[in-house]
Formats: sequence, C-alpha cells, structure tokens
Amino acid sequence: MRLLWPTTPADPVSDADLERLYGYPEDLTRPWVQVNFVSSADGAAAVDELSEGLSHPADKRVFLLGRLLSDVILVGAGTARAEGYRGARISADRAARRVSLGLSEVPPIAVVTRSGDLDPAGPLFTDTKVPPIVITTEKAPRAALERAGAEVLLAGTDDVDLGTALELLGKRGLYRIDCEGGPALFGDLIAADLVDQLCLTVAPLLAGAGAGRIAHGRPAPEPRRMDLASVLSEDGFTMLRYRRREGG
Repeated sequence: MRLLWPTTPADPVSDADLERLYGYPEDLTRPWVQVNFVSSADGAAAVDELSEGLSHPADKRVFLLGRLLSDVILVGAGTARAEGYRGARISADRAARRVSLGLSEVPPIAVVTRSGDLDPAGPLFTDTKVPPIVITTEKAPRAALERAGAEVLLAGTDDVDLGTALELLGKRGLYRIDCEGGPALFGDLIAADLVDQLCLTVAPLLAGAGAGRIAHGRPAPEPRRMDLASVLSEDGFTMLRYRRREGG
C-alpha cells in the first residue's frame, strides 16, 4: 500500500503511518463519527448483497484499523444480520495497543434498530468478549435482549434519533465512533449531519446495475462539503479519506 496524497509516493505505508493518518482527533469532548464503506468503481455498495465481494486485503487493513482506534463500533441492524455480526475479535497485540492508547481492550458493537428485531441467541450476543449495545426505541421489545446481556439504550419513541443515540454513547465515554454501515444508517447520519469522516475504498470493479448506493433513505437537507484528507492505493484499490469541512 502506498500513500498517493498528501505526499508523493515513497516507501510502503507502515502501521504507524496509518495510525497517524486515521487517528481520531485528540481531546474529544463530543462523539466523533467515522464511517467506513467500500464501493465498486461504478458505485455499487455490494456484490450478491454482501460487501465482501468488493473487499481487498488493503481495504481490510484500513477496516481493522478503524476498529483498533475506536471506542465503539456502530452498525445498523440490517447489516448486522446480513453480515452475521459477532463481537469484535482483537488479538493480544492489538488489545495491548488499544490499552496503550487509553482505550478498552475490546470495543463493543452498538447496533441501531428501530424494531429491536435482533436474535438474542445469535453470535452478536453469544460470540463476544464484551456485551453488545442495542440502540432502539421506547416501543421496541427489549426484555429478551437485556436477558441476553445487551445494554439497551432508548433513543426515541417510534424511530431512533441518532443525535440522541450519539449523546447516550458520549455519556458512556464512547466518543470515537467507527460506523460500519449499512447504507440506511449512513443515509440517516448524513441527513442528520453527523458524519465527521468518511473512509471510502473504491474497488476496480464494475458491478453493473442492481446494487444500491452506499447511502440511501431519507434525503439530506443539503449536501455536506467534505475535504479530501488522504489517498492510498494498492493493487488498483483506492482508499479515500474525506473529513468534514468545519463551517462548510
């Protein structure tokens, strides 16, 4: 993997280089949301309804770095079900690195669900080192999820208010939020103007018609201007990082 911008190509990018590029701002006082996505060159968010068909070892390296540096991993319920989410798996070396950065050994998975439709017998609850967080509504059933060990946060009556959800995570000291999708959750975050950084891998593939975009759902009031912060490339895959333009 090589860094194409903001500098000229040089030696391969080290893990320390990536941590410097993708590290969260220091001394955060509010939740800060980074979103990770991969798409084909023609804009498809998935192949055969899964993102795995668009991925590459370089993309996975950035993906795992997002988990390494985060306080919490945020994901929509549809993506958690489709991708078979389980608790984050962190090696001993990565756990030690997280502790050295002042983080917990393992970040929890926080799932956003309006309906509370999650299987308490699924791997999200049974194959994890730390209990998941379920962010849902007051009307959603939650007793079974709590019995399965989840911490349930209520962030709305009929629908999840994402601003409230982030406030609830922030009150728990979970400021570094690594959002892994899916498209509906990303679309809602954009509509609420809550995205601080987008890490987008563009795969050198043409998926053709049929697949959806990386964001869908409710429209944003107006486009949010982002600044290009870095460009990495490996084997034709391009890792783009866009950061919110303050005041833009």
